Amino acid sequence: MRHFLFMLALLPTLAKAWGNHSPMCYRAFERMPEVANAAAVRAEPLIDFLRDQDAAIARELDAQEAWARAHLKGHAPRPDALRYTPDAARSDADRRAAFLRALRLSPQARLALYLQVDPRDPDTARPAAETSQVSAVPNSKGATQRFVALQPGEAVAPLAVLASACDEPDYGHDLNLFDDNPGAPASPSYGFGKQPFGNPAVAIGSQAPFHMGFFHQGAIFNTLAPSFARTFTELRVQQYGGLAVLAWKTGHPYWGWRFAGLALHHVEDLTQPYHASAAPGASLGHMMWVNLKAQLGAPADRQGLVVLQGNRHFVLERFQTNWIMDAARQRRDGPLELALRDQALDKRYPPWSPAYVRDVVAAEAFAAGPATDAAVVVGAPAKFVTDPNFDFAANEAQLGSELARDMQGQRDALQARIAELLGHFGAHSRNALRGLLTQVDSQKTR
Repeated sequence: MRHFLFMLALLPTLAKAWGNHSPMCYRAFERMPEVANAAAVRAEPLIDFLRDQDAAIARELDAQEAWARAHLKGHAPRPDALRYTPDAARSDADRRAAFLRALRLSPQARLALYLQVDPRDPDTARPAAETSQVSAVPNSKGATQRFVALQPGEAVAPLAVLASACDEPDYGHDLNLFDDNPGAPASPSYGFGKQPFGNPAVAIGSQAPFHMGFFHQGAIFNTLAPSFARTFTELRVQQYGGLAVLAWKTGHPYWGWRFAGLALHHVEDLTQPYHASAAPGASLGHMMWVNLKAQLGAPADRQGLVVLQGNRHFVLERFQTNWIMDAARQRRDGPLELALRDQALDKRYPPWSPAYVRDVVAAEAFAAGPATDAAVVVGAPAKFVTDPNFDFAANEAQLGSELARDMQGQRDALQARIAELLGHFGAHSRNALRGLLTQVDSQKTR
């Protein structure tokens, strides 16, 4: 069992699901009445919300932790030393640090005032903001984000706030939070223990357990690899979602939309099959077989499985990102844009609830895993997705144009598969937002 766990620990090393959430969220929400018709809001520094709602935030975070302990499987209880307590006398810096500790976010999380510009409407009149002002993570190869700074009190459309925040948790919120990460927070520990999967020595990989959810692997898999059940996507959805409701109902609409976007990011990540399955292109039997061979002295197939799953994930993400960005820059609607906006899909799913992330979003993506993996294999250049000696991530910057040019004959099938997945992305995002807005309305009527 120990060797099987070692192999599995290597598989999900990619923390990002979709290349850039914001362009997709602009399309998913731009015709949703609750967003499109919402009044402009005033940009507000985080510390203003924290100061104004100090006691209410403390109550909200305590209620969230109590709920998580009672309802979330595999929850890692928050250490009592991290509890947020009201204190009118503390400095703004101490208040902000206490808030991040209570949420168990990275101390490096920026939460600055910014927008990510819609590539369909680049708004070149605004000066660009440096990535380091917005994100604790340097730009990756082929990054498509363009940031602009907001000034306190500046009027801004809720769509822009929401769509921008939908990409934000990838900017370093969940890095190095486990006890065995090199940059783990100093004492007291955040209480998450050792990293349950992925490589704890790789910083970007340390966020994987907050952006993946392997809820449907089956009893045998769960017995062999129980640590895979320790994922914290549901926790983040509840934390950010609860803060969004609090902000909306207490007169801080900017942070209502901002926290809502942060919550939606974690929902959207689980619409990606490579984030809902440990290895969607491999059966449990195959994983056990290649692991047995490795134990007998032939590790090549096991390492090849790790490389191929990573390559296919990268290819899907890069192809989808290029397609979305090209269409946006040309202000062209195609299959992806139509799928993202298709509100007829929303009613095919049950109403939003705390179980929706696990029972609806992750279950659907897990079921879509084999077909998605097969579509990537037949739709992308063979060397990218079938050669275990080729590392796509290491060559991504040089291969972007080649990937776009040299697609195989089944490219249409891959495009259709991505469009279907982004239909799920849009529908689940809207259903989650409706769920949060409904909570605001219900609390106002009590």
